[in-house]
Amino acid sequence: MALTLRLLTQASGVTPADPALPSETSQTWCVCVQVFNDPIHGHIELHPLLLSFIDTPQFQRLRQIKQLGGVYLVFPGASHNRFEHSIGVGYLAGCLVQALNERQPELLITKQDVLCVQIAGLCHDLGHGPFSHMFDGMFIPKVRPGEKWKHEIASVQMFDHMVKVNGLEEVMVRHGLTLPDDLNFIKEQITGPLNNSSWPYKGRPMEKSFLYEIVANKRNGIDVDKWDYFARDCYHLGIQNNFDYRRFLKFARVCEVKGKKHICTRDKEVGNLYDLFYTRNCLHRRAYQHKVGNIIETMITEAFVKADPHIQIQGSSGRIFTISSAIDDMEAYTKLTDHIFEQILYSSAPELSEARAILHNIVCRRLYKCVGQTTTETHKLLDWAKEVACSKPSGTDANLIAEDFVVSVIHMDYGMKEKNPINSVYFYCKKDPTIAIKIRKNQVSKLLPECFAEQLIRVYCKKMDDKSLEAAKKYFVQWCMDRNFTKPQARLCFSNFSSHLYLYSALNKKDCVKATEQH
Repeated sequence: MALTLRLLTQASGVTPADPALPSETSQTWCVCVQVFNDPIHGHIELHPLLLSFIDTPQFQRLRQIKQLGGVYLVFPGASHNRFEHSIGVGYLAGCLVQALNERQPELLITKQDVLCVQIAGLCHDLGHGPFSHMFDGMFIPKVRPGEKWKHEIASVQMFDHMVKVNGLEEVMVRHGLTLPDDLNFIKEQITGPLNNSSWPYKGRPMEKSFLYEIVANKRNGIDVDKWDYFARDCYHLGIQNNFDYRRFLKFARVCEVKGKKHICTRDKEVGNLYDLFYTRNCLHRRAYQHKVGNIIETMITEAFVKADPHIQIQGSSGRIFTISSAIDDMEAYTKLTDHIFEQILYSSAPELSEARAILHNIVCRRLYKCVGQTTTETHKLLDWAKEVACSKPSGTDANLIAEDFVVSVIHMDYGMKEKNPINSVYFYCKKDPTIAIKIRKNQVSKLLPECFAEQLIRVYCKKMDDKSLEAAKKYFVQWCMDRNFTKPQARLCFSNFSSHLYLYSALNKKDCVKATEQH
């Protein structure tokens, strides 16, 4: 990191004749910014107020939480953490709001607006638990069923805790922020609207509604959080990123629609936005929902569930919390990171023996095996492991029970469940950039997807001997037939030595159907 002196100008609706000089009605201030050398965005500058948030135990905790959780145990390059992603989001939030300010000074974006948007970007992931989405998506529902807990809510709770214990209110006021309005504004950007009223926010008036679409865009999902994790995750995963946020910055502007102001882009960019959501889908298919990464996180969850009553974390006032109850106390939660994996793995406590054995199997790559995958219409999650165990096909000797199976339900979509997110995006035309329009799918291409969501079901077998695995595959196929699910996928194998395509069933790798490939 390095320090540099930066002269910043805040426009007040009047553009000077010489663009190199601030206008008479603008505000100019001098700050000593911090420079970070980031592998994704290059040399980035952050305001000293942001450094006050970064240099706290609550933010530094993010160095110990893997961005992609168990995916790191499949993709060796995916070693990046929530810390660097959060810095990237804070930086990009500043880039977008400043680009809008320069392009449209009539928006009257203030220095305080810029700082609040950057702080929200910086702090939007403070509430993530060990192994990121595994914690709130798999672990908490197991140990606290019915608990409506999301990491966004925890992010706001951790933000409040951070501000309080580090005396940041005084620092914010010193840098020109107004409390409590700006504190509310920052937290509202992280959580989104909490009710369905016409204007559910307190931090900023409706005239600045576009500011709520920068960090976490609940309207269409196009936000700087995605921009950073697309670029950062693709870089570390070795996957091509087809979306360039720099181009979006060039065309972003604000238009008014029904009394609210929204961030729009040029009509010619609609194809690039479809690429954005296609990239999201590819990342989920190839990495985030990888069948091995998926079962690794399932096994980690099993270990954490078994260890939960025996792990003690000291929180506020000396109270003791478990892994699952630490979310109720931010002092305890600050101490809960990915290191809990090693704490269990290297423990010698007899009460942790079962959890320790599961984690040891992960380290030694003794993983539950995927016996099949199918697609189906959206179903309510039932006791499907029990159903699979009851689908014993005739002629099968091995007797498997529900506890031998893991059924994983995976939802794939473009970010808005079954909806097309582009239908919620506003565009503008070159001839009149003040008018917002929508572009329907049939106006773009006939090659775009007809369906924007699907549900996958994967079945894993905990037993690892060949006889049980072969039987489990037959159980799975019989279950699919009984349920009238899609026929289980066949695997593809391309020979390196001939121009033939081999298709072979997941049931028996030795039986191949040979088909001549046409050239």
